[in-house]
Amino acid sequence: MLLASVPALAHHSFAVEFDAKKPLKLTGVVTRVEWKNPHAYFYIDVTDKTGTVTNWGFELTSPNVLMRQGWTRNSLKLGDTVSVEGSGAKDGSHAGNTTLVVLSTGQRLFGGTSQQSTP
Repeated sequence: MLLASVPALAHHSFAVEFDAKKPLKLTGVVTRVEWKNPHAYFYIDVTDKTGTVTNWGFELTSPNVLMRQGWTRNSLKLGDTVSVEGSGAKDGSHAGNTTLVVLSTGQRLFGGTSQQSTP
């Protein structure tokens, strides 16, 4: 029985890690993309007004859901400048749950996250 419950613990709900009352809106350069289950992730370097660069990690939904929403494995490329909207991590770390990614071309890609499906 314990083995059956371990995978369930690895897959979390939005409310466990993220806070919808901590909206994020950041622009940065893509440094890494992880196209994997149960969630895809991407990372961006964000430069603040003082020139300090901070790497932020963003969670998306699963690759299967992303593909149904128009994403491809190559939608985000290393070096791309993107704007991201989402919700920040509850623990204050440089992490977020993505609701929207806007590419430098103006194309809008939706994160399809658990936050959006929570009633």
